[in-house]
Amino acid sequence: MTRKYLVVYAKSLHSNFAGQAPDVPGCVSAGDTLDEMRAMMREGLESHFQVMIEHGDPIPEPAATTVEFKDEDFDDVEYFIVDHLEVKVPVEKPRRAAISA
Repeated sequence: MTRKYLVVYAKSLHSNFAGQAPDVPGCVSAGDTLDEMRAMMREGLESHFQVMIEHGDPIPEPAATTVEFKDEDFDDVEYFIVDHLEVKVPVEKPRRAAISA
């Protein structure tokens, strides 16, 4: 199955791109170019989701539709790009019921 997640790419001053998805805390990535950043973010999200499934954690639904920036967000950033990225999401395995004796 695929889902589209809102992703924020930041072009750092004198450096590379960084990316994060507001609906998936802790999943971040970096790349030298915007194309590389998009590919790395897709791979990062898909890997993150796979680990979540392995640990029995639910996959977050894509819910963010906008991003609010503060002046301080631009301190070390040239510009931001807000986009939607379509990623493969593994099917969650049903949880086994605990058996009590």
